[in-house]
Amino acid sequence: MHSANHWGGSFEINTGEVSASGEYDRSRSAEWDGAALYHHQHLDETQQSWLLGPPEKKKNKYVDFGCVIVSRKALKWILGSFVVAFCVIALPIIIVKSLPKHNSHPPPPDNYSVALNKALLFFNAQKSGILPKNNGIPWRGNSGLNDGNDTTDVKGGLVGGYYDAGDNVKFHFPMAYAMTMLSWTVIEYSHKYKTIDEYNHVLDLIKSGTDYLLLTFNSSATKIDKIYCQVGGHQNGSVIPDDHNCWQKPEEMDYARPTQICRSGPDLAGEMAAALAAASIVFRNNGAYSSKLIKGAQTLFAFARDGGKRTRYSGNNDYITPYYNSTGYYDEYMWGAAWLFYATGNKTYLSLATNEGIPRNAKAFYMIPDLSVPSWNNKLPQAMLLLTRLRIFLNPGYPYEDMLRMYHNVTGLNMCSYLNSFHVFNWTSGGMIMLSRGKPQNLQYVANTAFLASLFVDYLNATGVPGWNCGPNYVSSSVLRSFATSQMDYILGKNPMNMSYVAGYGTKFPRYIHHRGASTPNDHKYYSCNGGWQWQNTKNPNPNNITGAMVGGPDQFDQFHDVRTNYNYTEPTLAGNAALVAALVSLTSTAGNGIDINTIFSAVPPLYPQSPSPPPPWKP
Repeated sequence: MHSANHWGGSFEINTGEVSASGEYDRSRSAEWDGAALYHHQHLDETQQSWLLGPPEKKKNKYVDFGCVIVSRKALKWILGSFVVAFCVIALPIIIVKSLPKHNSHPPPPDNYSVALNKALLFFNAQKSGILPKNNGIPWRGNSGLNDGNDTTDVKGGLVGGYYDAGDNVKFHFPMAYAMTMLSWTVIEYSHKYKTIDEYNHVLDLIKSGTDYLLLTFNSSATKIDKIYCQVGGHQNGSVIPDDHNCWQKPEEMDYARPTQICRSGPDLAGEMAAALAAASIVFRNNGAYSSKLIKGAQTLFAFARDGGKRTRYSGNNDYITPYYNSTGYYDEYMWGAAWLFYATGNKTYLSLATNEGIPRNAKAFYMIPDLSVPSWNNKLPQAMLLLTRLRIFLNPGYPYEDMLRMYHNVTGLNMCSYLNSFHVFNWTSGGMIMLSRGKPQNLQYVANTAFLASLFVDYLNATGVPGWNCGPNYVSSSVLRSFATSQMDYILGKNPMNMSYVAGYGTKFPRYIHHRGASTPNDHKYYSCNGGWQWQNTKNPNPNNITGAMVGGPDQFDQFHDVRTNYNYTEPTLAGNAALVAALVSLTSTAGNGIDINTIFSAVPPLYPQSPSPPPPWKP
């Protein structure tokens, strides 16, 4: 084949052609000019380049890397892809990482988180003893430093703990309940506390309570014969200076504060055992302290179960009965035993909590409406929900299943009773459930109930169960959650008074709260026992805002009177605010929804026999 010639003819120059016989065809070659032929064969380089153009360079179409041969075209695509990927992916990452780092902004807190931040501050305002520098309540200082000085066996006295309400009394029964509830919320919702930056704060509040409770009995012993069950107080009819006859802030009280001694009291001891046991789970990473709490809880529960000491702690004590009278102690047996089982894993406590005699004596299955109302005095609904948790997530089976199933059933019926559609309790026209049967200070029961309802929904959601049965009716868990949110929204301001019943939350809230410390000016002046009454009776609002305090609340007609002298409307309590905290943390969605399923089971051993280890390999 000849290369193409754009001027005609072939570029190949021959001196002759070979004939079939092998001879050159000289006749054809003779037609050519020999001189021309000779000259053409000896063209100089310049002429060759003019005539033939630049010499054609034959390109190699492949690149040999030794171990692999790649076409040049593919190599170009590969290298190009790497360049594009670098520009699109790697380069932006390098630029971003080289820029100054800024902390990402968390999502804005919802209303429940805002209210929760404030509700926890109430406990700071109620602290007794020597206050830390970061207590955060500028109008509070050290107080009660002589508490317990009438005892002879408590080194350093009974300094610390919390004042209960608007007076300066330390009631150990509701104080212990408040600590149990706070610990329960941390166990279930620690992730929420951490997200809103309140985790260390709530742990400090719990420890302030448990440290104090450890002082009220001989926590180093395994057997005790008494508990110091109250500091301060008042006897009806008494006119001597005391916590009710004097209006003085805690820092200035200079009257006698007698210590009450209980030599029996399964209710008080059972609740204190529950508080220490629950807190031991909270502080499980502090081994020494957690062990100390467990030991104290076991000692207290042994005292509670002592057959010779089974009379109510408040019986015939004029300092206690009018204020925090206990109506029974079998609910505390169930409650305390459940917490001790979770804290220790000792099945003896679970056997007691599910012993048929406990719910029978507590009337747990009688379906008495008042017994479905959770409070500092009635722990049946809380205890049965706590044990229902065990059935839902661990299902221990025989011999506990029958009783746990009954607790589960009654818990479901309790939840049904909270719904307006079943007409178990009256409701105000403004939308508040009347759990106190028309009696005052209803909000503490409302908050407790909202917490249990919300927690029960979280248990259902964690197992993918969309609802439960109320008799023949199947009720969606969303209905129960709506009940809980409606009640908390009522407390926070969605009510006929358009008033938040939590001090410092919203723009309209009580300003005349029944509280000695909040109502007395922080003017560095001394006000005597009688001189301080001017601050209770003044028409001016409190000079100190006790942030986060939930007051007693409105009456059955949704009416609220912001009057300092009427404590039924305007006095907050420790147990009531613990219920408020519990309900708020269960409902806040700032950190998402859901519970910590497993932490509560940290000390619980496997409930079933473990599979045997495989036999060793056979050897001949």
